[in-house]
Amino acid sequence: MIVLYTTFPTEMDAQKVGGELVAEKLAACVNIFPGMVSIYRWEDAIENGSEVAMLVKTRKELEPQVLEALAAKHPYTVPALIVFEPRRVARAYVEWLRNQTVSSDGNSGRK
Repeated sequence: MIVLYTTFPTEMDAQKVGGELVAEKLAACVNIFPGMVSIYRWEDAIENGSEVAMLVKTRKELEPQVLEALAAKHPYTVPALIVFEPRRVARAYVEWLRNQTVSSDGNSGRK
């Protein structure tokens, strides 16, 4: 299992992309956190604005496909696409995640 972190300009953008990832079985679940404040440098200016954070939970083997899909669907020119690999995950949760996603060979459920 991996968890991908990204941010969106609006909750609507995050829900649209997150919903598509789950519908396409590229993600078992997405969590959307509205109300985040981000401070960053963009085009030589310090920006301070609201964003929405999103966590995408999926199979490790789907990492390339999920990153590609996120990059293609994302409204930002340079989206934050950061992958984390949990050290421990409850076995029942991993089983559920595998049953909710498509394997890299296109089959649903366990390989």
